Amino acid sequence: MELRIESETENISWEQVVEVLRKAGMATRSVEIHKRAFNNSHSSIFVFDDEILVGCGRMISDGAYQSALYDIAVLPEYQGRGIGKPIVQNLLKQTPNCNFILYASPGKEKFYEKENFKKMKTGMALFVNGEIMREKGFTE
Repeated sequence: MELRIESETENISWEQVVEVLRKAGMATRSVEIHKRAFNNSHSSIFVFDDEILVGCGRMISDGAYQSALYDIAVLPEYQGRGIGKPIVQNLLKQTPNCNFILYASPGKEKFYEKENFKKMKTGMALFVNGEIMREKGFTE
């Protein structure tokens, strides 16, 4: 499997991005909203197998001391093949002296623990769709 990693958003098929996020259980917004989110992010990463988008991720950051990872997703049929790791590592390299936060999809915490992320004791969230996020296991 020959993978290609890209960080530019100009030639990205946003329909493919939404499809990856949807299949990973994460897309709840329109193509246009996801396009705006990635384009407004500090850094983005896209992983391709030939012309098929198989994974993606993005980071928002002040570039000084705080960064947050979002939309880290890999197509289910590509999970377990080492694709998520370079997505996370490439994003972390973009702001090496920052603290990093993220919220993992329930059941995916072990993946991030392998990348040295630790569970927070005081993490808090205020979600627009709070009831759905509670049902999915993100909040108490």
